[in-house]
Amino acid sequence: MTSPLPSLPAASVLDLAPVVPVVVIEDAADAVPLARALVAGGLSAIEVTLRTPAALDAIRAVAAEVADAVVGAGTVLTPQQVTDSVAAGARFLVSPGWTDALLESMRASGVPFLPGVSTTSEVVALLERGVREMKFFPAQAAGGTAYLKCLAGPLPQARFCPTGGIGPHNAPEYLSLPNVGCVGGTWMLPADAVAARDWGRIETLAREAAGLRRSG
Repeated sequence: MTSPLPSLPAASVLDLAPVVPVVVIEDAADAVPLARALVAGGLSAIEVTLRTPAALDAIRAVAAEVADAVVGAGTVLTPQQVTDSVAAGARFLVSPGWTDALLESMRASGVPFLPGVSTTSEVVALLERGVREMKFFPAQAAGGTAYLKCLAGPLPQARFCPTGGIGPHNAPEYLSLPNVGCVGGTWMLPADAVAARDWGRIETLAREAAGLRRSG
């Protein structure tokens, strides 16, 4: 068995940073320098999506070599992926949606998790199951800030990390909402910068993202 992971440096994944970078790693060798650039820019919570064969190796490398990073696994779809991600060193889990089987697996993993929702009924179903922190996805397509404002009245106990269609132009509006703890995005990871391994540019963009704060 693996030893328990260190506790998070905040009470919740939603409180680690205003922005969680959503990272797609094609080459595991890029994971550590990319994570170091994000951390240097002030973004310590890093979601590595399980969309590529390199993802688990990337999580393993960041967990082992970037002490200040809080690396998590995203696009978690199955109980097996939950097991594999935690074994690789993931300290939180994010899914685009949820089923009872996936939810129970994430709950049993012992690490924080954000199951995905896009409707009021899904939010109510999770609250019924004792889950109060969720991913709102796809945020813009599902109604954006207007939808989240409507949820805040009847369901104030639910908190969200909206992801999908969010960039520096609209992130502050999301972050100003009382039921939003952070947002997820990829804008600090432009494809050309990653391909060129321009870690300095990524650090600069990460620093700008980390500077986003609530406006109200």
